[in-house]
Amino acid sequence: MKKLIQLAIALLSIPTTVWAGPRAAASGPLTFDMVVSAGGAVCAPYARATVTITPVGPVEYMQVDVSGLPPNTEFDFFVIQVPVAPFGMSWYQGDIETNEYGQGSQTFIGRFNIETFTVAPGVAPAPVVFDDAPFPSADHNPATNPVQMYHLGLWFGSPEAAAAAGCVNTVTPFNGNHRAGIQVLNTRNFADDQGPLQQLTP
Repeated sequence: MKKLIQLAIALLSIPTTVWAGPRAAASGPLTFDMVVSAGGAVCAPYARATVTITPVGPVEYMQVDVSGLPPNTEFDFFVIQVPVAPFGMSWYQGDIETNEYGQGSQTFIGRFNIETFTVAPGVAPAPVVFDDAPFPSADHNPATNPVQMYHLGLWFGSPEAAAAAGCVNTVTPFNGNHRAGIQVLNTRNFADDQGPLQQLTP
């Protein structure tokens, strides 16, 4: 009788073990597309990107593969709060440069999941490094509670590069010296408050 009870308990535990599968999938590799922005569609109507985020212990690897962009051009990649203007909080992640075929790829390492956020518990002084830029460095930060950031965006590295490709030469702050061109790719295929990074749990 004792052995039968133990066997019944073991069999009853099987559904619990199987149900753990979807949780594991939510923490596994996540793949999604970025789409061309409204402004970018003027000069790069076929631009697109595929993003794959793979958890690796305490960090994630984000692989970004772009195509349909102007050739031999540098672009700036950001993690952003919402996919289109006014963009909200934004984090400069790095650069992607296209080859002669308008294709490029880059791997970024960081935190790219439901816990991705920025926070400023209080106001503090900040170094004014690019004070002569179109968008000068601020000398202090605004205080803010945690702000989750789940969207991605890609900008032309300069307004000149955007103009050379046939887009407007509007100046934006989205590169290292705060003098970038317009946005060309984003994740507006996801709702403003449901960005793709939110799908991945650590």
